[in-house]
Amino acid sequence: MLNLDFTEEQDMLRDMVRGLLGQYASNEQIRALEDDPVGYSADLWAQLAELDLIGLLLPAQYGGSEMSLLEGVIFYEELGRALAPTPHLVSAVVSAGAIVRAGSDTQREEWLAKIAKGEAILTPAWLEPGNSFGPRGVQVRAQADSDGWSISGTKQHVYFASAADRLVVLARTGDADDAVDLFLVDPEADGVTLTQKMSISSDTQYRVDLDAVKVTEADRIGAPGTGWATWSAVMDEAMILAAALANGGAEYALDITVQYSKDREQFDKPLGAFQALSHYMADAKTALDGAKLITYEAAWAHSKGQSLASLAPMAKSCSCASYRDTTAMAQQIFGGVGFTLEYEIQLYF
Repeated sequence: MLNLDFTEEQDMLRDMVRGLLGQYASNEQIRALEDDPVGYSADLWAQLAELDLIGLLLPAQYGGSEMSLLEGVIFYEELGRALAPTPHLVSAVVSAGAIVRAGSDTQREEWLAKIAKGEAILTPAWLEPGNSFGPRGVQVRAQADSDGWSISGTKQHVYFASAADRLVVLARTGDADDAVDLFLVDPEADGVTLTQKMSISSDTQYRVDLDAVKVTEADRIGAPGTGWATWSAVMDEAMILAAALANGGAEYALDITVQYSKDREQFDKPLGAFQALSHYMADAKTALDGAKLITYEAAWAHSKGQSLASLAPMAKSCSCASYRDTTAMAQQIFGGVGFTLEYEIQLYF
C-alpha cells in the first residue's frame, strides 16, 4: 500500500540537500551559470560527490548508495526548488542507468565508479533536428566497417556536452523500427563537432555533428539491436525524476507568488484579497498536489518492481503542465516586474 509519510531518514535527506543547495546554488550563483559553456558549478558537484549524492541511485558495488527512486524524488524536488544546474540526470541517471542495465563488465568497471564519484560525466545524444521522440526518430546511422562502426549524423539538445567524457549516442543499425543501438563516443574524437546552442532558459546544451566517427564493438552498450529497449527502461526513471524536478520548482514558484500577493497592495488591499487572483493560486495548488501524488506513486511503484509504462509518462505530463501553468500564472500576478531580472520568478518561468 502506498504510504505518503516520509521516513525520518528521508526527511533528513531533504534537509541536507536543501541546506547544501542554499549554500552552493543561490540566485546569484545560478545566474552566473546562464549560457555558461560548462553549465554547472564545480564546487557544488564536488559537494554532491562528497555526500554520496551523485551515486544516490547507483549500485553499491560501484560506489553508489543504492537508494530507491523515492529518495531520488526527494533529491530532485530540492534540485528543482533551487534550480540547481547539474549534469546529475544525464550522467548519473540516464547514461549510468543504461550501463547498469546493458553495459559490459568492462564498461561498468570503467565508468560507474567514476560517475558515482563525480570524476566522469556522460551525457546522452538522442534527439535529432526535425525528428520524433520515438525509435523512428533516431536516424543517425552507425555503419559497420572492418574496425567496428562509423557514425554519421546530427544530434541536438545534448546537455553538458562540452564537459562530458563520453556521449551515449543513439544510432540506427538497421531498418526495423527498433533497430537502434547505444554507443559510447568520445566528444573529442575525430569527426565530432560541438556547437553550443542558446535557449530561453539559458541552460547548457549543444548541437553535436558526427562525421564518420569511428567506434569499436567494445563501445556498444548491450547486445545488438537492444538499444531502444534499454533506452525506454532508463527513460521511465528519468521521467519520474524530471517530474519531481518540475514539482520542486512549481512549489517554490507558487510559494513566492503567494507571499508576493500578501505583500503587494493595490487599491488599499493585498493582491491576494482579490477573489479572482486567489482562485488562480488555489487552482495551482490543486494541480501541484495532484502532480506530486502521481509522482510519489510512480516512484513507489518502481521501488516495488511494478510497471511504470503508464505512471512514469503520466507523472511527467502532469508535473510539467503544472509547472508551466503555475509559472505563467505567477507572471500575471507579479505583473510587469515578474519579467525583470530583479525578481526570481523570472528564473522559474
